[in-house]
Amino acid sequence: MDKKEQLKIIEEMQQVAAQMRADDIEENPDCLNEFFTCAACGQSKDYAGSIKYSEYRLCNDCVLLAETGFALGKIKNIQELIDNMEDRRLEAMCDFIKTDEKSLNN
Repeated sequence: MDKKEQLKIIEEMQQVAAQMRADDIEENPDCLNEFFTCAACGQSKDYAGSIKYSEYRLCNDCVLLAETGFALGKIKNIQELIDNMEDRRLEAMCDFIKTDEKSLNN
């Protein structure tokens, strides 16, 4: 697969993820006010455009990463994405702890 094909796949996946998010918002605008912790990136995200892959719920941004990874043959299953994003989850937890400590000290 050449670079041009890869870019086309990435663009298509971006459009799909954006449409999924838009569809969810149209069907249930309240999904923008309901949050969960993404299993991949560890951030608190709204449900719009999120997907549950087996036991893991991924935010729309991580759905884009997962589906692009599948389409490009970079990952074979969702566990690979979860494993590869461990650093990002740890960073998100550290940011949460720092923010929490600041709010407790003020």
